[in-house]
Amino acid sequence: MKKADTSKKSGYQKEALKRVLRYIRPYGFFVFASLLCSAISVAAQLLVPVFCGDAIDDMIGMGQVDFPGVIRTALLIAAVTLISAAAQWILAACNNRITFLVSRDLRNRAIEKIQRLPLAYLDSHPSGDLVSRMIADVDTFADGLLMGFTQLFSGVLTILGTLGIMLYLNLAITLVVVILTPLSLFMASFIARRTYRYFQEQTRVRGRQTALINELIEGQKVVQAFGHEARSLEDFDEINEQLGQVSLKAVFFSSLTNPSTRLVNNIVYAAVGLISAFYAVAGGITVGQLSIFLSYASQYAKPFNEISGVVTELQNSLACAARIFDLLDQPDQTPEDADAVAFEARGHVQLQDVAFRYQPEKPLIDEFSLDVKPGQRIAIVGPTGCGKTTLINLLMRFYDVNSGSIQVDGTDIRHMTRHSLRGNYGMVLQDTWLRAGTIRDNIAYGRPEASMEEIVEAAKAAHAHSFIRRLPQGYDTVITENGGNISQGQKQLLCIARVMLCLPPMLILDEATSSIDTRTEIRIQAAFARMMQGRTSFIVAHRLSTIREADVILVMKDGHIIEQGDHEGLMEQNGFYAKLYNSQFGA
Repeated sequence: MKKADTSKKSGYQKEALKRVLRYIRPYGFFVFASLLCSAISVAAQLLVPVFCGDAIDDMIGMGQVDFPGVIRTALLIAAVTLISAAAQWILAACNNRITFLVSRDLRNRAIEKIQRLPLAYLDSHPSGDLVSRMIADVDTFADGLLMGFTQLFSGVLTILGTLGIMLYLNLAITLVVVILTPLSLFMASFIARRTYRYFQEQTRVRGRQTALINELIEGQKVVQAFGHEARSLEDFDEINEQLGQVSLKAVFFSSLTNPSTRLVNNIVYAAVGLISAFYAVAGGITVGQLSIFLSYASQYAKPFNEISGVVTELQNSLACAARIFDLLDQPDQTPEDADAVAFEARGHVQLQDVAFRYQPEKPLIDEFSLDVKPGQRIAIVGPTGCGKTTLINLLMRFYDVNSGSIQVDGTDIRHMTRHSLRGNYGMVLQDTWLRAGTIRDNIAYGRPEASMEEIVEAAKAAHAHSFIRRLPQGYDTVITENGGNISQGQKQLLCIARVMLCLPPMLILDEATSSIDTRTEIRIQAAFARMMQGRTSFIVAHRLSTIREADVILVMKDGHIIEQGDHEGLMEQNGFYAKLYNSQFGA
């Protein structure tokens, strides 16, 4: 079983690595420049020990110093060092550029993917986990990629270059190095294989922690209102402890790589020094060549330590990349038909035998039919969980029906582009959403090209103008994310003004006045009445006083319409609607 798991994880790593290389491929010029500069830098660094060895040989013996030769060698060392420094500077610039571009592409693909994901996926995954994938995981991946480009190729070239020169100078000493090298490689690969799963688990737990933190920050008022601080701290401590344990294992095992390979490399260095000394004493090599071998033994060992660190970092990087690719691999929302058309709706909406369920084993809406004429005001009422908001999701095609059809002006909405379908609806929800920016930008969210006069008129129609005018900078006042520095009622007025500005042919009002005081609500209802004239409107309401003027009231229960009619007719029936109404106004 463990062998199968290891093979599976290895497959994930290879697949992630292949996909990373595909993201790097468009930037081949920078990759080529990076490899070329790396080769130049390594070649320059490898020449320095040779020049130093020549200089040493020029200074051996009492009164036998070849000053012109030493000076010439010193100038060569200075020139080679400058070339190496310039190559490394260009190398760093290219590597940083590659890392930035690949990270940018990944984040762009991720945000584009989120725009295409079905609402069902977003509803079932914590937003904090998605944020963690796009921010923390991409950053960790970028760090690993940068380290890989900076050190991996240079290290490999250094190893091959030192081996080549040592072979040229002395075969026997080089064989000692080659024989001991596999021990270092085995040590590094043995530990690296076991670190990947810990880094993979670390990224998963970190995503859950980010989701919890995001949830607690967004709901801090509720947490404090219900005295849940102690329990929230316990939840955080629990997941923080899990992250600490798995991070400790990941760091511990990854940290074993460097000292283990360093131990082997020190053995190699000692062996090279000992054998080279014997050769020098026997006259097989010069003292300068002895210094060359010692320098190369050190340079040969150093890349193994660096590569072991790179391999460890790449394990973490690939684990993070796998989480990003998992998001990118999620199926998109149901694709639009090739012949999907954009259209301007008149407002005739028909639902024919619609069935829908979020979970296959739990039916919600079954054989639901409805015919809404253009300009009609349809109120939808019923107990919590009866399917009111689900019906709105189906009308806007946030979810697709399991069977049946929804038509607008005789055309199935699955044959329309989602953009044009949703552009024909104006939507005000109980849950407000505002972006960080000015009041003006938030009102003009659906019509960015709107003039200031149109924005002000929309705000006046929504009865938001008076409170906006009292703000420090009026319409240029900057509000925080989701309007944290204004009241809930003011946020809802801005959302209403947003729809007032667009005035599409169909409206959806889901508890649109739930956070507004009674006096303002009366004014807003009057504004809504004017706005709804000639427009097909769907009104979801719990306060039944707000829907008495609706043309048709649909009473839903368990996903079915159990009563239908206007207010007076339903009251005369003395059925479920009458009980709901009397429960609010019976006194």
